[in-house]
Amino acid sequence: MVLVKIHKKDGKILAAVCDAELLGKKFEEGPAQLEATHDFFKGEECDDAEAGDLMRNADHVNLIGEKSIKLGIHEGVIDAAIVKKVHGIPHAQAVIVHD
Repeated sequence: MVLVKIHKKDGKILAAVCDAELLGKKFEEGPAQLEATHDFFKGEECDDAEAGDLMRNADHVNLIGEKSIKLGIHEGVIDAAIVKKVHGIPHAQAVIVHD
């Protein structure tokens, strides 16, 4: 299970997806910082099917954590090549173009 919070602004949808155990934690590696803030990521616990639907229907996705990244790749919303790591924690952001 992952946490998914939907943010809506100006008719656009951003899905913030986070592994539950990372919520509220901050990671640093050199100048890079990654923080899974409650304001941005604390959403509903979703199973893979529900989280996948929310990601595919979003305009933007922001993912943190192994489970979230694996699901994003499986659902085709991110490519493994764009995944970055901070202190070993994977994260990615993407704009989704709908046909």
